[in-house]
Amino acid sequence: MPVTSDVPLTVGFDLDMTLLDTRPGIRATYLALSAETGTAIDADLVVTRLGPPLLDELRNWFPAEELDAVAHRYRTLYRDHAFAPTVALPGAHAALDAVRAHGGRVAVITGKYEPNARLHLEHAGLSADALVGDLWAETKGVALREHGATVYVGDHLGDIRGAKHADAVAVGVATGPYGAEELLAAGADVVLPDLTAFPAWLDGHLAAR
Repeated sequence: MPVTSDVPLTVGFDLDMTLLDTRPGIRATYLALSAETGTAIDADLVVTRLGPPLLDELRNWFPAEELDAVAHRYRTLYRDHAFAPTVALPGAHAALDAVRAHGGRVAVITGKYEPNARLHLEHAGLSADALVGDLWAETKGVALREHGATVYVGDHLGDIRGAKHADAVAVGVATGPYGAEELLAAGADVVLPDLTAFPAWLDGHLAAR
């Protein structure tokens, strides 16, 4: 049965490696950027450390004076290379459905460039009631507060920091670069192996409120 509450349920989700496996598309985009600019980029290394802002990664490969132009070009190339190979991670659709089964709202709070994040969701057949991009760690927490999210689900240590900044329940999923022990050590309230376990967890969490 849906939970009745004076405060509507809002659950926040990260995007990369939480809802979507974006590694193949990001890898393809970096390879295209490397070929176009003539700059050697280890795309296989890049996709092992997704999460922080784009400029943080680009600083590893380009001088500071080129970063803004390269970031713009990356985001343009992304639209040609990233959407087709990206797939929803196991349980992603069911996780969003579970929130709505409880009368809740879904807020996707991501570090990804917001227009590309929106296209990713559309391509994957996932819908969000709110989407905010270009955020990282504590700035995700600001958006979570603004949208009234009481739970945030993410795969990165930065996602745990964002949830804590918003006083939200930090749900880690071990589908990204960090395992359960690392997510728990960073302050996650619970860690799930992937989103297939989320509907049952949400049922229990709401029943205990």
